[in-house]
Order: sequence, then structure tokens, then C-alpha cells
Amino acid sequence: MTRLGYTIPSFNYPGSGPDQIFSHVARQVAEAERSGFDTVMVMDHVYQLPMHGPPEMYMLECYTMLAAMARETSRVRVGALVTGNTYRNPAMLAKIVTTLDIVSEGRAQLGIGAGWFELEHSAYGFEFGTFTDRFERLDEALQIICPMLRGERATLDGKWYSVHDAMNEPPPISNIPLMIGGSGERKTLRMVADYATDSNLICAPDEVGRKLAALDEHCGRAHRDRSEITVTRQQAVCVAPTYDEAVAELEAMIVERGLSGADADAARARVIVGDPDTVGEAMSAQMELGIDGFTVSASANCHIPGRVELTGHTLARVVGI
Repeated sequence: MTRLGYTIPSFNYPGSGPDQIFSHVARQVAEAERSGFDTVMVMDHVYQLPMHGPPEMYMLECYTMLAAMARETSRVRVGALVTGNTYRNPAMLAKIVTTLDIVSEGRAQLGIGAGWFELEHSAYGFEFGTFTDRFERLDEALQIICPMLRGERATLDGKWYSVHDAMNEPPPISNIPLMIGGSGERKTLRMVADYATDSNLICAPDEVGRKLAALDEHCGRAHRDRSEITVTRQQAVCVAPTYDEAVAELEAMIVERGLSGADADAARARVIVGDPDTVGEAMSAQMELGIDGFTVSASANCHIPGRVELTGHTLARVVGI
């Protein structure tokens, strides 16, 4: 299960064009594997997200990238943070994740969520629907995906999906972990209790206690032990050998992306920035909230060789791996 995951949310690197993107990705995942991360991940989007930059920024297809990342690594799991359920037929998604598991020799992880970015749905012609629609679809999708990943045939005549004796041959090599992303207390965390091995929270630190209490309640209803579920929290970091270097690297990213005023302040507020001791102390304080680890991004300085490795060494000590 994921306790320390490294995620790549951006494919724009200073001074680099499309022909150099994968060399940057390959170096990052190699550094992540060397330094203690147990999982490497990419987002499942077709446009860049508003909190990272304008939609015109580079974005690559998730599962193609994960298969390539799998061949650049030998130990870490590979997965999406997280798959948008609305973008693929669930039976086909089970086949895709199984193929990733075989390509990676048993290191695939399925991260999944209901989908939320309306702009890319409308641009690419994916049905968006209401909030309730998307969560109903995710629930039905998991009723198809989970048995198929166990090597069973799936049949469902649902409101959103219909499959009949859908088989998945060859089956996965491994018992693929299932991470559900998000922190909605009524729907998302209920599905975590019903289906998942991992929960990835997207919330402020002061909300973590309430989210964990809600998950405990859902686990009780589902007759599951909460300790069976690994809970991580998403956090952006910018770690450099010195505090001043880290701040300068974060500010350089803000300038490069053309952020100013409130947008620049919001970008700064999302990132824990500093030298290894400063970042380690801040992340250790979050561990005391009751989570099991983190999924982290390092967009500000991941293009600098050695920064991902420094981040991994810093946080592996915090998480205890």
C-alpha cells in the first residue's frame, strides 16, 4: 500500500519541449525509486488543472505514461492519482490496469475517483452529469472493476453500466491495491470503506481528524477494521539544500507560470517549502494527525537533478520507511 507516493502533476519543464518531456519523467521516477518512495504516480487529466496553471500547459495520457514509467523502474508501484472514472468504460479500465500490472511485473495500483474537472469533459465530449450522477457511476464501476481484478467474471445491469459475464484474461499478477481519492465524508469515504485498500485525502490539515472519524464510522458500518486502510494526504513540497534555495525555486515557478497577486499567494500557500529539516518538521506534525503517509508533488523544482531524491530521503525518515 502507498505510504509515500511521488506524483508528477506537470509536464512543463523550463527550457524543454515535448521531445524532452519523458527524459525528465524518467529521471524523476528513478530518483523517487532510489530515495524511498514506494509509489510513483501521474494525474489522469487531458488539460492542466487550474491550481497548477492554464489548461494549455502540457498534459499527457495517464496510462500510456504509467506503462513507460513501469519500464524505467523495478521496485516502486505505478498508478494514477487518480483515474477519472468518467473517462473510460470500467470493464476496459480493469483490462488497462491488468495490462499495467503485467507490464510492471506486478506493481500496478488502481487509484480512482468520481471525476470533477468539467472543462475537459465538455471539451472532449465526456458526459459530466451531476455530482450525484458521477458518484453513482463510480459505485457501479467498482462493482465491475473489483471482481475483474480478482480474476472473476463481472455481470451488472446498472443504471450507468451494463456488462455481461465480462472476463479478464490473463488476470493480474498481483493483488492490485485500490486507492480512492478525495475526502467527501458521505460518499467518497463510504466507498473507501466498501471497496478500497487506500484512501488519499485532499483536505486541509485541520480537517484530517474529521475525515478520519468519518472513515471510522463507515468502516464500522461495513464491518471493516480501519487499520486495513492506508490513509495518505496530498501535499505539495519544495525541498532544497537550503531554505533560501527552496524559496527561490518556488518563486521561479510562480514567475514562470505568470502567477501574480492572489493567485501567487494561493500557490505559495499550497506548498511546504524549505530545507530538509524545515520540511521534515512540518510533515512530521501532519503525521501526528493520524495519517499513514503522504502523496507529494514537487512541481517547483522537480526539473533540477537531485531534488526529487532529496525530497524522498527527507520524507522517508518522516514516514518511517
